[in-house]
Parts: sequence; structure tokens; C-alpha cells
Amino acid sequence: MDPIREAELMMTRRQLFGRTTLGIGTAALSRLLTIGGIGSVLELAAAQGQKGHGLVGFPNFAPKAKQVIYLFMSGGPSQLDLWDYKPKLNDLFNTDLPDRIRRGQRITTMTSGQTRFPIAPSRYKFQKQANNDDGIWVSELLPHTSQVVKELCVVRSMWTEAINHDPATTFIQTGSQLPGRPSMGAWLSYGLGSMNENLPTYVVLHSKVSSNKPNQAVYPRLWGSGFLPSEYQGIALRSQGDPVLYLNDPNGMDRSTRRTMLDGVDALNNQGLSEFGDPEIAARIKQYELAYRLQASVPDLMDLRKESAETMELYGTDAHEPGTFAANCLLARRMVQRGVRFIQIFHRGWDLHSNLTGDLPSQTKDVDQGCAALIKDLKRTGLLDETLVIWAGEFGRTVYCQGPLTKDNYGRDHHPRAFTVWMAGGGVKPGIVYGQTDDFGYNIVDKDGAVIDPSVDNLTPGAVHVHDLQATILNQLGIDHTKLTYHYQGRDFRLTDVHGHVVHDLLA
Repeated sequence: MDPIREAELMMTRRQLFGRTTLGIGTAALSRLLTIGGIGSVLELAAAQGQKGHGLVGFPNFAPKAKQVIYLFMSGGPSQLDLWDYKPKLNDLFNTDLPDRIRRGQRITTMTSGQTRFPIAPSRYKFQKQANNDDGIWVSELLPHTSQVVKELCVVRSMWTEAINHDPATTFIQTGSQLPGRPSMGAWLSYGLGSMNENLPTYVVLHSKVSSNKPNQAVYPRLWGSGFLPSEYQGIALRSQGDPVLYLNDPNGMDRSTRRTMLDGVDALNNQGLSEFGDPEIAARIKQYELAYRLQASVPDLMDLRKESAETMELYGTDAHEPGTFAANCLLARRMVQRGVRFIQIFHRGWDLHSNLTGDLPSQTKDVDQGCAALIKDLKRTGLLDETLVIWAGEFGRTVYCQGPLTKDNYGRDHHPRAFTVWMAGGGVKPGIVYGQTDDFGYNIVDKDGAVIDPSVDNLTPGAVHVHDLQATILNQLGIDHTKLTYHYQGRDFRLTDVHGHVVHDLLA
């Protein structure tokens, strides 16, 4: 047999199944043509979305925000030492957490072996930043953030079912405790598309941590596209070397030669796409083209020398060092100006099971000025109204101490039952506190002080579940969270699964 013909006839198992499905697609197409004519086919194709244009009908209504900056404090910040002021705990130092407060709730294996759960009051002072009759209590560890508290919507009543880092982080990023789902940024890229073809729709930045303590790992699946086409995944920019690998052409390769090479690769990929119909080939074609454009756009984005002395002073001395949280916040503002849809900044090291008073000041010093500067900078440039800024971790910390307790130092375990996040801009109410916890910061309570069991009373005003937060974020971008779906493995999936309610009390 002719070896070329033999190679054509041979196929892998994957190719066999792939080609077999084309027959099913042909039958479906025939049915569509019979039922609704060619217009139905075009609508179906358009509904799958294209990068740069998003899905047909999205946004579903007029958005309040166009872009998102998500500041993620990986490890679980201690709300009791930063935002949820509980002065009555000072009189309860080293007493046991009452059973009536714990209510038999699940605890981690790290403290389940303790014979007692001694209460550890925060050793940090709080000051009320008055924006209204009530004001907002802020820890002394956040002196810069306290200056912009009038712009913040502080939610003290967040909760999640996940009690360990990986499932909790995966949950708040993707809407599922199990890996494999698309991240929030990927969903937004898929639904809304890009506002700048010269930069990624979804960018991820990792921040340096001053503390020398071991940090929880973060994985690429947290900004991945899951079962969505890979073109919607986040692009992580590096702080050392080239921001994107192979950003610069090698010696002897000029732009025209690079263009010629890409045109050749494009022709080969299009041939494969027409033959196999694999959507990942289409994604690869678009990614090659984006990479080519990044060679021109990224160096300009990363060049902070164009920023004024006033701006650099606003973000502080850390902003001069690539990879710091402050420098990343400044880059985030520059990305917003250039139309990047979703920017996520990770800062690790918040998992303080011990030596909290030794490590927490270092953590807050890393992020405090950058957070405040970002809010001020967006405000003065007129971008805050259309940019939703989110500050959150995957859960909070316990009121009881893990390990040895002294007046000067303590540790706190994971606490998913009640923790604090804040938002700013993007149509949320500024200068408010939503939700409250009991005197121990352990349970979410209603306006009368009665404990809310959020797993049962999930519609009770006051408690905000992770899916509620996700639904509210999508709402501000003009998306009905029940409509942003993707059909996979026989059913429609969405970021909020079959859950989630928009928390209208947070919205201006």
C-alpha cells in the first residue's frame, strides 16, 4: 500500500470518536435547517460567543461596572483583627468559647484535638471612621485603608461551607469546591468578551510577600478556563524577566519575519480546524495572534516610568519594586485604563495559625497602602464608578486560639461561618457595613441579634453566601447569573451552579 495513503487511513482512538461525532453534528444541523432555517443556525453559532464580542444578548441589562479588580488575600485574613471589632472579648480573655455559641459547628483537624477553645481578643486597637451616623470600625493595622473607608462597602456576614484552604479557595474562585470549573474571570471573558484586543481579557498578578513564613500554594486552575475553551483562561504576568515568556523575539528575528512565520502556522491550524472541528484549534489560532500583539502592548503596560512622581508617592516606595502588591495595584489601574476586563491580584501568607501578632502586621503592611492608593487613583481618574474592586479571602479566622495563648500573641484557626470582605466602586453602596456577627464574631446574626443558620435560612437578609457574592458581582457587570451558562457533559453549568441571589442591599 502507498505509505501516504496508509497514513491517511490510520487514525487514533481520539480521532475516530472525533470524526464520528461530526456525523451527529451533521444530523443536528439538518434538523435545525428543517425547523428554523439558516437563521436558527446562525443564531446558534453566534450564541457560542467569539472572543472580542462576547455572547449574543450580553450584557443582559445596562451594567454599572465594566471591569473588575479582584484583590485576593490567600489564606484567610483575620476579620477579628482587621474589620469585625469585638471589644467585649477583652473581658473574656482565655475563657472557653461557650457551647451555645459554637453550636456544634464543624472545626478543622488542627484544633479538634484541643481540650479547650480559649478566647483570644484582638490585641489591636480599632478606630471608628465616621462616614455617617454609625461609622465603620477599622483596625490600626490598616491606617491607609481607613482613609478610603467612605468608598467601601464592608460585608461582615460572608460565609462558606468549605473549611480547608484548597476547596474554599477553589469555591470562591470557581463556584465549586471541586477543581475543574471555569474561574470567574474566565466566565466573564466568555460572556462579555474583550475591550482591548492588544491585551488579554483576564490578567493575573502574583504579589511578593514580606513574611518568611510558608505560604499556601495557588494553582493555575484558579484562573483557568475549566471546560470553557482555553482562550478564556487568565494570563499570569511575571514580575521578573519577561512579563510573558518569549515576549521578545530571538536574535535575527524581526517583526516581518515573525509575521510571516505566524501566517504559515495560522494556515496549518486553519487546515486542522476545517478537518477536525476542534474548538481548541480555534483557541490556539487566537492565542497566537494575541501573543503577537502582546509583544508590542505589554512593554508599554509594564513601563511605570511614565507615571508621575505624585502617583508613585501615592502607591509608596514598594511600587518601585516589580512584583510587590503596591506595584501590582498600580499595574491594575493601568490595565483598567487600557480596557482589561478582569484583573486578579493574589497575595498569599494570611494563614496565621500561630504567631499572628508577629506575621499579621507584615501582611497588612504589604497591602494596606496599595489598596488605599488604588481606590484613590481610580477615583481621581474617574474610573472607580465603572470599576468594581473586591477585597476577599477564602474564609476568616476563629475567635478561639489555636495553640498557646498569651496576652501578646496567639493563633487563629479557619472559620468559614462568618468573615469579612469589602467592595468599592462599580455601583455598590459606599461607606456602609452590611451584616453583623454575635459578640464573639462566630455566628452571623440578624438585626435583632438572633443567630442565623445560613445553611438553612439562606434567604434571610444579612447572611451572604459565596454564590450570593458571585451573583452580585455578575449583576454589576450587567449579567443575570442564571443566564450565563455553558452546556457541558449533558447539562448547563454556571458560575453559581443552581444557587446564588443578588444582594440588592449592597447596591447603590
